[in-house]
Amino acid sequence: MSPIQFQKQIRLQEDRLMSAAHPKDVASVGHSVGSGSRSQFSREYRRLFGAAPSRDATLLHGAGTR
Repeated sequence: MSPIQFQKQIRLQEDRLMSAAHPKDVASVGHSVGSGSRSQFSREYRRLFGAAPSRDATLLHGAGTR
């Protein structure tokens, strides 16, 4: 894994944690973590975690409240 790929993965993992806490604010969370465009962010997120950011955040938030 290249240093840039590693950095992207860390940012996406940070975004995932923040999105789980605030599932209704996924777009601004992605932006605050340093993601570029929404489409690029969504594509990279889906590639790493297997689900769209908003869907994944909702699922994670629901799992945390059980």
